[in-house]
Amino acid sequence: MSIAPFWNGFLVTLQLCLLSATGALILGALVAALRVSPLPPLRSVGTAYVTVFRNVPLTVVMFFAAFGLPELGMTEANFLKIPGLSSLMKPLGIDLPYFRFAVIALIVYTAAFVCEALRSGINAVPPGQAEAARSLGLTFTQNLRHVVFPQAWKYAIVPIGSVIIAMLKNSALAGAIGGVHGDLFQTADTLLSATEASQAMSLTTILIGISAGYLVMTIPLGLLLDRVEARRAIAK
Repeated sequence: MSIAPFWNGFLVTLQLCLLSATGALILGALVAALRVSPLPPLRSVGTAYVTVFRNVPLTVVMFFAAFGLPELGMTEANFLKIPGLSSLMKPLGIDLPYFRFAVIALIVYTAAFVCEALRSGINAVPPGQAEAARSLGLTFTQNLRHVVFPQAWKYAIVPIGSVIIAMLKNSALAGAIGGVHGDLFQTADTLLSATEASQAMSLTTILIGISAGYLVMTIPLGLLLDRVEARRAIAK
């Protein structure tokens, strides 16, 4: 049995998750800033975002991204035409059908959970830190950037890591609905379609290979989080 399909699927899934995780961390930080903003309208926007995406199934978000956005006239050809993103995707060979839509779906969904994890970290920062920064004349944005966020990330790193692990597993939905051709889950579907029951590659073998691919991504991250948490416990 050739491992090439599994390896290619692993690479596509890994790239999908790396892009999605990066976007979710950035968007989640922005939404967290809205959630703790002193302006009620901004807090309302942040609260509404988190409420919606924490309570809508990822499957719905995936289907909307894959099929709803094209109905609105947003196609792969003109969606997210960001110079930096386009130049990154082409050399990696991951500008696949619906790839960008799958990335967006994972970003907007995961960002809501990143926001809440980061907000818990912000709440763990001693209030005196922010008050001291305000007394020095720092604006709200400067306060978040230079005082609150650097400390909040330390408190929130383990919860955020758990959110990213969940996102790695959730990425299987991209292939399950046919959203990304070439990822691990879509690789399983392709192999099953091309394999007869009499051949050596059985359903069990394929699923074991797919599971191993996800375990390779999630177990090291889980061990890293355990180590970080243990060091924090010792530091206390």
